[in-house]
Amino acid sequence: MKRIQTVADVNLTGKKVLVRVDFNVPISNGKVTDNTRIRASLPTVEHLLRHSNKVILLSHLGRPNGQKNSKYTLRPVAQELSFLLRRPVLFLDDCLGPEVASTIDELGDGSVILLENLRFYAEEEANDPTFSAKLASYGEAYVNDAFGTAHRAHASTVGIPRLIPIRVAGFLMQRELEFLGAKTSQPERPFTVILGGAKVSDKIAVIDALLNRCDAMLIGGAMAYTFKFALGETVGKSLVEPNRVEDAHRALLKARDKKVELILPVDSQCTDLLDLEKKKIGKLRTVEGSIPDGWIGVDIGPKTIRSFGKCIADSRTILWNGPVGVFEIPACAEGTSAIAKFIADSKALSIVGGGDSIGALHASGRAEDISFISTGGGASLEFLEGKELPGVAALDRKQT
Repeated sequence: MKRIQTVADVNLTGKKVLVRVDFNVPISNGKVTDNTRIRASLPTVEHLLRHSNKVILLSHLGRPNGQKNSKYTLRPVAQELSFLLRRPVLFLDDCLGPEVASTIDELGDGSVILLENLRFYAEEEANDPTFSAKLASYGEAYVNDAFGTAHRAHASTVGIPRLIPIRVAGFLMQRELEFLGAKTSQPERPFTVILGGAKVSDKIAVIDALLNRCDAMLIGGAMAYTFKFALGETVGKSLVEPNRVEDAHRALLKARDKKVELILPVDSQCTDLLDLEKKKIGKLRTVEGSIPDGWIGVDIGPKTIRSFGKCIADSRTILWNGPVGVFEIPACAEGTSAIAKFIADSKALSIVGGGDSIGALHASGRAEDISFISTGGGASLEFLEGKELPGVAALDRKQT
């Protein structure tokens, strides 16, 4: 992929700069409960402020379905951002209208403005040209620092940059593309990929793509049982996707042909009762090999933890996406927590994405020991698959 221009490559001084950020953060009782994504935007915002720009921040929050809904207001985000920046952040309770335009014009350089949730308008997700034009009229330059939404062709990611002459990436976007792109395409070897989560269908395209790059792939989580089923093992009541068994079998054959060590769990923590809604489990036991009828695999077992740990310790580049057990239930989180510790202890360049994986890192207190934590989610997976992201394609390329 051609390299895109960033805020450091263009002269942005004294301009009105529209910045698409990803402030889709958890909020409880009017307070932000995890400010990771807000903190990730600070280098770009602070760079623009140092150059006396007027920073106009655009974001979505949740799924208000095109309706104004106070549950999804960005007002608490403005308060948190103001605290982190140590300067006032003006929150406007709409993202369209003459009052928004006049307020932006009246504020001086070095101001920070956060507009209300873009998804209060259905036109945002529809990439409506009129909506895009109204938003674009507020700025003289456009910066996309929201990698997490770059896989969506929405007004704020595709529509606006088509209408503004300067359209570049922020520093977070730049780092996401660098670590998920160059660092995994030309990794220092051995390169180990660790994938977890519930469904093979969510990650089969990523598995296929990464088998072309990695030296070892460790698969945990419920999707491991579809692979084990493809190998002829019984998996009890564990989650299996019957329509993905053939995909799993093809992946196993590809790993063999590519000489990639694809490692599945050799033992599992199993339960006779699993209620995800109530976060309740029944009896727990460790089972090696096939899982008996009536039992459900909920975590990797101690032998698998040791096996995964040895592979991680021998790696020079590591990519981890997805928990290897039912991480939401503490009794089933041992494997995921161990993976987090192994990666943090390793000397490898480490890249971690996926909400539960990041949550495990923070719970372990070792997040600072990771080389890069991706904010991407679905965008990360699509980028690793090799897809061109619309929000990235809309940005200016560096001249070669």
